[in-house]
Amino acid sequence: MFAIWGHKKAAEITYYGLHAQQHRGQDGAGIVVTDGKELTVHKDVGLVNDVFSGYNFNQNQGHAAIGHVRNATQDDGVFNNVQPFVFHTLNGSTAIAHNGKIVNADSIRKNLEAAGSILQTTSDTEVLAHLMRKNNQRPLEEAIIESLRMLIGAYAFVILTEDKLYVALDPRGIRPLSIGRLGDAYVVASETCAFSIIGATFEREVLPGELLTISDEGLKSTRFLLREPRRLCAMEYVYFSRPDSDLNGVNVHTSRKRMGIELAKEHPVANADVVTGVPDSSISAAIGYAEQCGLPYEMGVLKNRYVGRTFIQPSQELRDQGVKMKLSPVRGVVEGKSIVMIDDSIVRGTTSRRIVRLLKEAGAKEVHVRISSPRIENPCLYGIDMLTKKELIAANHTNDEIKNIIEADSIEFLSMEGMEKAIVKDKTINQGICAACMTGDYPVLENDQRKVFYRKY
Repeated sequence: MFAIWGHKKAAEITYYGLHAQQHRGQDGAGIVVTDGKELTVHKDVGLVNDVFSGYNFNQNQGHAAIGHVRNATQDDGVFNNVQPFVFHTLNGSTAIAHNGKIVNADSIRKNLEAAGSILQTTSDTEVLAHLMRKNNQRPLEEAIIESLRMLIGAYAFVILTEDKLYVALDPRGIRPLSIGRLGDAYVVASETCAFSIIGATFEREVLPGELLTISDEGLKSTRFLLREPRRLCAMEYVYFSRPDSDLNGVNVHTSRKRMGIELAKEHPVANADVVTGVPDSSISAAIGYAEQCGLPYEMGVLKNRYVGRTFIQPSQELRDQGVKMKLSPVRGVVEGKSIVMIDDSIVRGTTSRRIVRLLKEAGAKEVHVRISSPRIENPCLYGIDMLTKKELIAANHTNDEIKNIIEADSIEFLSMEGMEKAIVKDKTINQGICAACMTGDYPVLENDQRKVFYRKY
């Protein structure tokens, strides 16, 4: 997700910001730009490059824009669910883009429909627009705040009108969101790596429960709701974010390398010859593991750069095909050797089993799998495509059973203590993480009694 206010090439810069965050979603992309009078949208199913191939940015100039890359959590392939969404009313137009999951969206949707609203998509993002419309008796900023207080879940929103940009983060700060400056312009992105590609400077993270209002008058901050402590998603560090991004004051590469170091302390492999990582998100941890054990790190597995991320493919069939096309072993590195294969996580086991087979087919004597995160035993409620326990290999099998399923010689996981030590640099400055998929401790639930703002229409 990306947004910019106050730049004459807003649409073009948003394109580059989305391109830098392509790893966050491969199913669709879109940009909405305003010239102060009207909102113009261009979006489609596919990668950023494909959606904007041949697009003439010079014909769609404006001073502000928002953009989004979509990661579908179901294999719907519906164009209507590609964001940003644009809504038109007699009072003006509004565009909304969202990263996360509203866990009480179904309840709100039922109440809205019972009151006469007609929703056009299956996306939970749309419910915010309808709630804002229900609260339109008050100024828009107040309507947004009142609507956000009704939402339960993990969310980061950017909302664009003809004359303002609004930015909001959920009260637990589960999703990442940062703000920066590009000259006199404000920029907002899910990851700080997007700032680097456009030459922007990082200012700060958007605070949990904060609404930013950005206009020609400057930036205004309002805390609409606060829950302590912050619970930033651990999978952002483990898998989703780019290594050059900083999250909650911690560099992603550095945290992954520390995970590898802690993993090596907890689970070394006797008589191993070489360490290799599964590209790309496991390489940092593999380097840390190798350094801690005093073993050589080698590129035992190569990645085809023209194949997308397999974990976020919306169906098992596509994930299986993606693994086959994506990775290849380096025989000269692995043949006749005892290999420590570092992977960042095991969700369904598809990728790990395929890579172990590839390494052994290439002549590896042994393949010992080490996972630089804890066992994932619980579904994610907050927007990551891990929806049921039955699809999670660790929820249904012991380590010894998983070892046999993926055909490895051994398998071990990083402990929760080891992961927290690697990620949480300073517990005194609100750097908590959400690891519900690993621990079952969900920081936000639909029936959360601490939430008092939800009401029926």
